[in-house]
Amino acid sequence: MFHIEYLQELIIIGVALSAITCAIIQKTKFLFKSSKFITLYSFIINMVVGIVFSLTFTDVTLPTSLWIGLFSFLGADSIYKSLEGKISSYSDILNRKTITISKDNIINEEDK
Repeated sequence: MFHIEYLQELIIIGVALSAITCAIIQKTKFLFKSSKFITLYSFIINMVVGIVFSLTFTDVTLPTSLWIGLFSFLGADSIYKSLEGKISSYSDILNRKTITISKDNIINEEDK
């Protein structure tokens, strides 16, 4: 079973973490003379801070904290905004009382 609420919680943690890691990267990127290592540096910072942050302030496991670090690196804010309100839980889909049919699938008496 897919736990969409749990995924949203992890992404929200990633949003908070993104703000922290972005500030860290902006303050320390002067250490690199070439910009080609900034992406790798950003990934490492997001993963390390993500693991430490998650294990310190939440009760998630190590594999879950790796996901939080990855969400932070990918841009948790944009991921959250794109998923917000668009994904229904499995139980919500099963409990729907209405069915939506597109106009292309309606058969009229004139069409017979």
